[in-house]
Amino acid sequence: MAYHKSAQKRIRRTKTRTAINRARVSRIRTHIKNVETAVAGGDREAAADALKKAEPELMRGVRRGVMKQNTASRRVSKLSRRVKSMSV
Repeated sequence: MAYHKSAQKRIRRTKTRTAINRARVSRIRTHIKNVETAVAGGDREAAADALKKAEPELMRGVRRGVMKQNTASRRVSKLSRRVKSMSV
């Protein structure tokens, strides 16, 4: 256990930030899952709509530091490819 006041504060802040970051990552995963579910269901309109909502969420994760830029771009690219390849 930390003895210094500053170390105790750092522990408290780390716990808070960890909870916030976990919630952000969970939110991103939910949006990705929504796109994949719509693609699996074969509904192109719903998939395109879900992708439209998921992309800003992924990029927000980059800005907040829970995900790297290339990872988010790769995921957006992969999802958009899957949506685009669906039959019209």
